[in-house]
Amino acid sequence: MKDNIMKIVLATHNRDKIKELKAAFGGTNTELLTFDHFPGMPDVVEDGETLEKNAQKKATEIYHYTGLPALADDTGLEVRALNGAPGVKSSRYAGEGVTYAQNVEKLLFELREISPEQREARFRTVMVYFDGKNTIKTEGCVQGRILTGAAGTGGFGYDPIFYYPPLKKTFSELNIEEKNQISHRGKALFKMIDALCEMNLIKEV
Repeated sequence: MKDNIMKIVLATHNRDKIKELKAAFGGTNTELLTFDHFPGMPDVVEDGETLEKNAQKKATEIYHYTGLPALADDTGLEVRALNGAPGVKSSRYAGEGVTYAQNVEKLLFELREISPEQREARFRTVMVYFDGKNTIKTEGCVQGRILTGAAGTGGFGYDPIFYYPPLKKTFSELNIEEKNQISHRGKALFKMIDALCEMNLIKEV
């Protein structure tokens, strides 16, 4: 009965990411599996020097662990005034095992003397699919700027301070559907879904 369902394992332990990924795949014949289905699934160490290397490592290791196609992403916030930092270290900018709030607090501290006009930043996501045979990589970017304080209650990570000028809102002031339409991860996601469909690995329903 479920022969036409494509199972893909999400190579992340981040439940916030999982929500966004599941929302985007809603119109396809995929069943997205998570670490809830594989209680012993490792939390892959992100020690790559680039987003691409981290995403590739996560997809490959989770494929080998589960034996199922895996989808991974790595995302970085690149602030021009900080020469692209925090970049690949975005999730651990304030140290290992820190909270979203601690990362935000450090970033705001680093930018404390930077004027609002010079707080340009971009989010960049690299997404990798690996099934032992096929490797697909997509990328998404979005331009914005960093506020001096948080706004909004949704989203996660740096969303409360990432202001998106076209909508005059932070990412935390958008719902999942709105965010997926314009965000870095959303762009990479929909490119990935298109690529998977083109290769007949999944289908739209």
